[in-house]
Amino acid sequence: MREIVLDTETTGISPNDGHRLVEVGCLELFNHVVTGKYFHAYIDPERDMPEGAFRIHGLSAEFLRGKPKFAEVADDFLAFIGEDPLVIHNAAFDLGFLNAELARISRAPIPAARATDTLDIARRKFPGAQNSLDALCRRFGVDNSGRTKHGALLDSELLAEVYLELMGGRQPGLVLQAEYAGMHGERVARAPRPIALPPRLSEAEEAAHDAFVATLGGEPLWPVAKAE
Repeated sequence: MREIVLDTETTGISPNDGHRLVEVGCLELFNHVVTGKYFHAYIDPERDMPEGAFRIHGLSAEFLRGKPKFAEVADDFLAFIGEDPLVIHNAAFDLGFLNAELARISRAPIPAARATDTLDIARRKFPGAQNSLDALCRRFGVDNSGRTKHGALLDSELLAEVYLELMGGRQPGLVLQAEYAGMHGERVARAPRPIALPPRLSEAEEAAHDAFVATLGGEPLWPVAKAE
């Protein structure tokens, strides 16, 4: 399964107040593994940069002046994300800005249903706890020491690690479950087998194995115990 971890930086907190997108960063996961493929762009917001926003991400109006407009990167961005699920921390914020930019160039919005919101997952798993990206990095031991400022691509890289931890680790499908779901969805401990299963090898198969081992010569590296 292909998923896209996505983050944005902006000039403010609401596109309804005239704030604009200034950076987009995304990276690809395939079966919960980072592939190394990514999309990143700085965007000229065609407006000033408020001091509060600058303190968060460090992107000045001077730095962004002359960078591509959103219309110039939209096709590459949309091609990269395709129709695949998106992983976003506080998805309503990022999708709100992306869809406002898409509306300006008469492109279809990205449906909210495509997004897995890691903030929502974290709030359900850790109610009452701090669930910012920095807080989740600390919780899961993800190294965020390089995050002196917010940055869309760096934050996507950190979020990918946090997301995998929220989903149960880097290989959640390989975890041996010690529990199973009860009739009403509750977690029920798996009881140990009261009687061991009988050996599945026939006497003829055991004799054939012993004969083969005898042809190898030398002593085994570890003792071989036969079934009773």
